[in-house]
Amino acid sequence: MNSDFDELLQFDKKHIWHPYTSMSNPTTVLPVASAQGVTLTLADGRELIDGMSSWWSALHGYNHPQLNQALINQSKKMSHVMFGGLTHEPAILLAKKLITITSDNLQHVFFSDSGSVAVEVAIKMALQYWFAQGDSQKNQLLTVNKGYFGDTFGGMAVCDPVNGMHEMFNGVLAQHIFADAPASIGEGAWKDEYIDDFKTKLSENHQNIAAVIIEPMVQNAGGLRFYHAEYLQAVRQLCDEYNVLLILDEIATGFGRTGSLFAYEQADIEADILCLGKALTGGYMTLAATLTCAKVVKGIEADGKGILMHGPTFMANPLACSVANASLDLLLDSPWERRVEGIEKQLKIELEPCKTLKCVKEVRVKGAIGVVELNQSIDVEWSQKQFTQAGVWLRPFGKLVYVMPPFIIKSDELKKITEAIYFVLQKLDHNTEL
Repeated sequence: MNSDFDELLQFDKKHIWHPYTSMSNPTTVLPVASAQGVTLTLADGRELIDGMSSWWSALHGYNHPQLNQALINQSKKMSHVMFGGLTHEPAILLAKKLITITSDNLQHVFFSDSGSVAVEVAIKMALQYWFAQGDSQKNQLLTVNKGYFGDTFGGMAVCDPVNGMHEMFNGVLAQHIFADAPASIGEGAWKDEYIDDFKTKLSENHQNIAAVIIEPMVQNAGGLRFYHAEYLQAVRQLCDEYNVLLILDEIATGFGRTGSLFAYEQADIEADILCLGKALTGGYMTLAATLTCAKVVKGIEADGKGILMHGPTFMANPLACSVANASLDLLLDSPWERRVEGIEKQLKIELEPCKTLKCVKEVRVKGAIGVVELNQSIDVEWSQKQFTQAGVWLRPFGKLVYVMPPFIIKSDELKKITEAIYFVLQKLDHNTEL
C-alpha cells in the first residue's frame, strides 16, 4: 500500500464514523481498491472472495458490464430529477417490472432511497389507512421478537426491543406489541401451538393494531432464523380474521435469496404492503420500493384527499431505476434458481463439519444463506482478521458466522469460504474455553 493511501486510512480512522463502531476506539477497516465478479481487491493487492454480497445486495457480483452500461447510458440523459410533479421512463419501467413479478394484488409502487425508509413508508401507509377512515385508535403494530426492520425510528420501534441493537432507544420509540419469535425450523415439524402467542396478542389488541409487520420465512439481522411456512400462513389468516393489514419486509430475502423469487411465495400468501430494497439494484445504488394493494389505496383515500405524506428528495432516482431495471432483467434471464439451489446444496455439505466443533451451536442453510450459530459471541475484529488472512471477506455479528454470496459465485470460490469458516472456528475452539 502506498504512503498516500496510508495517509487516507489515518484520516478515515480519525474522522469517518463507520456503521456500528466507536469513533474513540474504531475497528480496523480494509481499503478496497477495486472489485470484480466475487473478488474484492485491496489497496495492497490482496484479493478476497466476497461472501457477504455487500450486505446481501450484490447478486450479480461486482463491475458487471450490463449494469455498468445501464448507468453510463442513463447518465448521458439525466442522473437525477425530482419526482414531485415529474416522472421518467426508468421509474415507470421499473414499477411495471415490480408489479409483474410480485403477487397480483400489489399494483401500486412508492419508491424511496433505502430499505429502512421503505419500512417507514409502509408503516405510514398502514397508519394513514386507518386514520383516513376515522379509526385513530389503530395506531400500533404487532410484530415478533427477533425481528429487524432498519435503523430509522419507525423501523427501530418494531425491532426486537430487548435483544436487538436499538435497546437504548426504547424510552423514546413508539410502543408496539411483540409476540414470541416464530419457532425455528430446527426445532422440528410445525405444531399449531407455535402460533398461539401471536394469536393471543392479536385477538386481545386488534382494536389498536393497524398492521402486522414481519420478515417472511427468514428473520435476518435479528438472528438469521428460518421458520415454518405454516406460521406465515397462519399470520395471514389471522390478519384477515381480525381486519389487520399485513406488511411483509422482503428487503433481505427478495430477488431469489431464499430459493424462490420472494420468500412469501413459499407460504403461498399475499401481503397488503411489501417492502423491497438491497438487491433491487444488484448492489449498485441505494434504492427501495414499497408496494401496496388497491385496498390500502382506497382506505387512504377515505379522507377525501388520499395523499401519502412522504417524499424523499432522491425518490425514483433515474440512475438507480435504470440499473435496477438492468439488474432485474439480468436476474430473470439467468438460471438463478439453479444457481441458488447449487449454492444451497454445497453449503449444506461443506458447513456440516462445523457441527463437530465445540464452539458451534447449530448450522442451518436456506437458499443462498448459510449460517453457523455459535454458543457465544465472536470477536468481530479478530474473526475478520482471520478470514482476511484466509483470503475471504466475511463479517460475523453476535453469535453468527454466515455467508450470503453473490449468485454468480463458482463452486471452488464458495469452497474457499466454507473451508475458511471451518478453519477459523477450529482456531476458536483451540484458543477459547467454552
